[in-house]
Amino acid sequence: MKRWQKIIIWIVVFVLASVMIGPFLIPVPALEGLVPESAIADPDSKFIEINHVTVHYKQEGAGKTTFILLHGFGASVYSWREVMDDFAMRGRVIAYDRPAFGLTERPMPETWAANPYGMDANIELLHGLMDALEVEKAVLVGNSAGGGVSVAFALKYPERVESLILVDPGLGGGRGPQFPEWALPLMRTPQMRHLGPLLVRNIAETGNETILRAWSDPALVTDEIIAGYRKPLRADNWDRALYELTFAPPFPELRPQLPDLTVPSLIIGGEDDRIIRPWYFEAVSKEIPGAELVLLPKCGHVPHEECPDRFMENVIKFLDQK
Repeated sequence: MKRWQKIIIWIVVFVLASVMIGPFLIPVPALEGLVPESAIADPDSKFIEINHVTVHYKQEGAGKTTFILLHGFGASVYSWREVMDDFAMRGRVIAYDRPAFGLTERPMPETWAANPYGMDANIELLHGLMDALEVEKAVLVGNSAGGGVSVAFALKYPERVESLILVDPGLGGGRGPQFPEWALPLMRTPQMRHLGPLLVRNIAETGNETILRAWSDPALVTDEIIAGYRKPLRADNWDRALYELTFAPPFPELRPQLPDLTVPSLIIGGEDDRIIRPWYFEAVSKEIPGAELVLLPKCGHVPHEECPDRFMENVIKFLDQK
């Protein structure tokens, strides 16, 4: 073998070794102070096991109508605090934390039978939750990514949905930040799973800016609200779970399926939404048969938090005319 050939082989071996072993040499220190979800639960918190995942939820009210509230990316049941009582005045209301968020358990790859963070898993978890809590049919109220889960559920189980209330909905594929398909196998490697939590922690450091962007008037975001949103960052494995979410099993795009929806639908959004622009809500409202659209002035991405009174006025109007 010629000398130059040996040099090339050694270079290739060195590069492969660096790629295979190098990431493991980067320290990923364990976060201090993390605790089980139950340790930071509220007095009215409830837990139930659905599809091998311990789900955190809250419940109020009673009556013929059941409302199930699905929060958006990075949020939790906390985001519904301003309207839980209002929904409870009209029936039974259940708000739960979707996998990877809030105080719902965060299973890890070494323990799960299947990834619990994808859209399919979210659909079946909601189905299982309704069965376990003896809810035959419900009004689904979904904010942002929670709106996507609501629509996907209504497409698969229309007989279990009374109507949809989509609050500034994001109708993507059900994951977190989207990555090209070619990158997903790389992200699933042991090397990237080792480094993943570091990337997620870096994103979490800028989380307060994202919360402020969700409001039309950031001055309304108090320290208490910031603390409420960041509370789940004290739960075990929050960083690993968010990394797993980013490449959870993909789901077919929902936009082409919107004409197949068969349930009454209201899209209610903020005119000042800086996360999903209002023109998007106008577009999807035309693609859902019979959908109503309401845009609230001086409201951002979370009108149920920023302008709850006007939000509920329009929700009640929609419910009363069904």
